[in-house]
Amino acid sequence: MKRNDKEKFMALAIETSHVGIRDQKGGPFGAVIVKNGKVISVAHNEVTSTNDPTAHAETVAIRRACKELNTYHLEGCEIYCSCEPCPMCMGAIYWARIDRVYYACTREDAAKIGFDDYFIYQELNKPLSSRKIKAEQLMQDEAMKALEEWRKMTTKKHY
Repeated sequence: MKRNDKEKFMALAIETSHVGIRDQKGGPFGAVIVKNGKVISVAHNEVTSTNDPTAHAETVAIRRACKELNTYHLEGCEIYCSCEPCPMCMGAIYWARIDRVYYACTREDAAKIGFDDYFIYQELNKPLSSRKIKAEQLMQDEAMKALEEWRKMTTKKHY
């Protein structure tokens, strides 16, 4: 049976997740970024091998794709993920302006093996004062000067 392109790209993301597991690089996740039918980047989770909690497959794939395409916007790209992206990765996908997300396993599937992001989804819906990790605002007036400087800047690159 011949696979369509979407299935080929997803199969690559899934196989990449296996590579990461076998090489003991991190969790069981893989991601592939595609533009115009061409694979731009491939990545697996590298959290434990790099000691970087942000080195999820999706963020690593985004970093590589941006470097490959020499841009910080990935419009026209699609991302294929072996599992539904976590809140951090979805944020990165939105910031990168990726057009479409395809995923295989769900967040519920991941939760069953110990990757439970549900708590983060719940936390983000709470007011800052009710979250597990406490947040305290400091020096707003001083920091506002940088925001104002940026606002007035005529040579800035919007992103």
